[in-house]
Amino acid sequence: MKKMALDFGDVRIGIATSDSLGIIASGLETYARKTEEEDLLYIAKLIADLKVDTVVMGLPLNMDGSSGRRVGVTKSFGDKLKDITTAKIVYQDERLSSVSAEKILIEGNMRREKRKLVIDQLAATIILQSYLDRF
Repeated sequence: MKKMALDFGDVRIGIATSDSLGIIASGLETYARKTEEEDLLYIAKLIADLKVDTVVMGLPLNMDGSSGRRVGVTKSFGDKLKDITTAKIVYQDERLSSVSAEKILIEGNMRREKRKLVIDQLAATIILQSYLDRF
């Protein structure tokens, strides 16, 4: 079964999936958020369509490891997603994933306007690959 990662933000959700063996993470899309209900239904449909058994949500811890407001918002979304899907919801420390994604895109000479369109998807890919590498 496939794994999926979400880089959950206020405006966009970066989405990445694994291959069916759970070895390689690939970016899927950057979803522009609408209402929470629409967002949940969209992600739940993706989970079902792609036969995802585990959703890895990036947990935006502070640099000192403490939890801030974003951690609560992310876990609340994860709890609601758990209620409408059979996928297991797990959390992965995402500190510096967006920084790493930005660095990769800059090194690839991607223009700033285009970086904004793919950075969340790449951050989700980094989060998922970190998770997959642990197992």
